[in-house]
Amino acid sequence: MPASHAARLRRRWVLASVATAAAAAAAVVAVSMSSGASASEVALPPVHGGFDYQIGGEYTPPKGVDIVSRDRADSPADGLYNICYVNAFQVQPGERDQWPDDLLLRDRDGDLVIDTHWKEPLLDISTAKKRERVAEKVNGWIDGCAEDGFDAVEPDNYDSYERSQKLLTTTHAKEFMALLSEHAHAQGLAIAQKNAAELLSDRKAAGLDFAVVEECGQYDECGEFAKAYDDHVVVVEYGEDGFAKACAGWGDRLSIVLRDEDVSTDDGEDYVRETC
Repeated sequence: MPASHAARLRRRWVLASVATAAAAAAAVVAVSMSSGASASEVALPPVHGGFDYQIGGEYTPPKGVDIVSRDRADSPADGLYNICYVNAFQVQPGERDQWPDDLLLRDRDGDLVIDTHWKEPLLDISTAKKRERVAEKVNGWIDGCAEDGFDAVEPDNYDSYERSQKLLTTTHAKEFMALLSEHAHAQGLAIAQKNAAELLSDRKAAGLDFAVVEECGQYDECGEFAKAYDDHVVVVEYGEDGFAKACAGWGDRLSIVLRDEDVSTDDGEDYVRETC
């Protein structure tokens, strides 16, 4: 993957106007932190706003875009609702030496557990102490997102337990996410649930505010996310069939975009972007 984080496909193989700012301001809601701390007000992305997924590299957002998601190494787009992408549950290729060895998940033979599709080692969040240590580093990235002026954070690979050889559980994932959510809220950032439809019922305990979903049209999950998050859902489809299904069923309610699998910049020969 490129240094600025290419897109994650859904793992099933197991510019801006005053109106935009007003819409974002109108979407401010009270969010209760999972720790039981006092509520923190965060702004949610506008419902059914124009969306562009730019985690493969930033470029000038196309006309009609209200919401953009970019890698934490990139800058937010002026005047838009900006979501900051962080790879929170796995290690970005080329960054393995930035993590202590004991925070990398290993199997019973002592070998690293790898997401073979993206060649990413999984982080070990199997104990409370390890979750706290991993969260300390990821929360540093979240601080950077807030300092740079992002509105929200998108922690990727919430569903890493599916690739953990049963060494991680949904409970580990939810408890780790709750640590990130509390910190994001303290920094004034909303936090997104990325995929993992099976964890929608636990969204409040995990402290999550809205959703960034890959291929919910392809897998008939858009309705579940729309109901759970009151249509505060941004959708990325990577195939024409899934895109057509998402648009047919939810194009008048959710923020939906079709992108190429590598989420190329607009000057790339493989660049694809369509909206409903």
